[in-house]
Amino acid sequence: MLIVKDKDTVKVHYTGKFINGEIFDSSEGREPLEFTLGQGMLIPGFEKAVIGMMANQSKTVTIPVEEAYGPVMKEMVQQVPREALPPDMEPHVGMQLMSQLPNGTEIPLVITALNETEITVDANHPLAGKELVFEITLVSVVG
Repeated sequence: MLIVKDKDTVKVHYTGKFINGEIFDSSEGREPLEFTLGQGMLIPGFEKAVIGMMANQSKTVTIPVEEAYGPVMKEMVQQVPREALPPDMEPHVGMQLMSQLPNGTEIPLVITALNETEITVDANHPLAGKELVFEITLVSVVG
């Protein structure tokens, strides 16, 4: 039996939950997720959990904020004048926007508050600041 180590390519099925048990993502009903460990494709806590597993093994792990999407950073929340938006746009709380940096990089934003003159946008990852629970089943070690 192969035991997963760093740099291996693996296939896993997973269910991601918040501490309260609410599911936020799952591979159920889809192909297993394939990734190579050590390439930073997934959050560090998920990769650490897979190391040492064997095919058909399942485990449940709780991943702390620091090994998931990190803490909420206040500097990623900003107020923007409403006139910065296209005139035909009707902003609302929860609306997703894209902002382009001078170097061309696009950043997803979510409107978290608004008033007559400003909107508040948040560029933090939606799962930032959250401890996450993953149920992981190793389907196979590809290489």
